[in-house]
Amino acid sequence: MGKPANPKPALLFAGVLYSDESYLSKAKKSLLKNFGPAILETPSVSWDYSEYYKEEIGSPIMRTFIFFKELINPAEIANIKLRTNDIEAELSADGKRNVNIDPGYLTLANVVLATTKGYSHRIYLGKGIYGEVTLLYKEKDKTFAPNIFTYSDYHEKNCIEMFLKAREILKNVV
Repeated sequence: MGKPANPKPALLFAGVLYSDESYLSKAKKSLLKNFGPAILETPSVSWDYSEYYKEEIGSPIMRTFIFFKELINPAEIANIKLRTNDIEAELSADGKRNVNIDPGYLTLANVVLATTKGYSHRIYLGKGIYGEVTLLYKEKDKTFAPNIFTYSDYHEKNCIEMFLKAREILKNVV
């Protein structure tokens, strides 16, 4: 029989979608206040994988990722998702979000996203939040591989390379 054990610490990150730089600035300020200093931040890139957010956030939609220095217990991700939802609400106007914040965590084995949307491939974590294993680390190939439900942008080479870079940071601190 296996014995329960605490998980290893994980590297918290947030993917932020936006179309107005001023709202990105406000979101970053709030994220840093809530989750501590950043250890890695990606340049903003165009995000055109879906029309889903266009009416709400505007266009063109941009994305950046922020990785936080302070490691988390993966069990905290449901509470973190609730807090990022609060930040989105605080930055909303006229019932529309100005930013979309997708928190997740990276371990040496995978990348997990937190979401409020339950589907067949997501596991309920509590408090109305689900977890999705978005990328799996393949030791043999020394890279991350998406699963069949992974969002298209997480399939991109530059996205995989970013998570590999973040994994190296994590590897050096755990």
